[in-house]
Amino acid sequence: MKTTESDFPMPDDVVIDDAILDRLMAQVDREGLELLGPDGVLTELTSRIMNRALETEMTDYLGYEHGDPGGHGSGNNRNGTSPKQVLTDAGAIPVNVPRDRLGEFEPKLVPKHVRRLDGFNDIVISLVSRGMTTRDVRSHIADAYKVEISPELVSKITDAVLPELRAWQ
Repeated sequence: MKTTESDFPMPDDVVIDDAILDRLMAQVDREGLELLGPDGVLTELTSRIMNRALETEMTDYLGYEHGDPGGHGSGNNRNGTSPKQVLTDAGAIPVNVPRDRLGEFEPKLVPKHVRRLDGFNDIVISLVSRGMTTRDVRSHIADAYKVEISPELVSKITDAVLPELRAWQ
């Protein structure tokens, strides 16, 4: 039995219009694009949304739009971006974190020095709690997310939550 979109009722506050989704899926079919994986459409879409949100954060922080002449002489300007790979539940996502001349911009979406967003540590903890070794977890993450992490990182993640696990037990 084939399911249709009407089998899954959508909330009234849908963000992505059906027409946009239809165009995107038609392009995926027409061009034979991958949906998942490091080169997949979902990775690109997530990356582009995160980059747009980061640019919006910078605009809010500086108080003027990109290219606005009103920003000249303001005391602080955009100063390019820094590339970064962020591990998410959807996999490794490339982002370009904007910088300001004074080096004071602190993005909220992808905070400085953060390489993993919510959910990633939970996966590592779950795998370890099920008895997987550090190297097994590393291998699973590489297979699932197409990203290499060190056994030391797995140990650091588990060490960070061990006190909470012991308290819970």
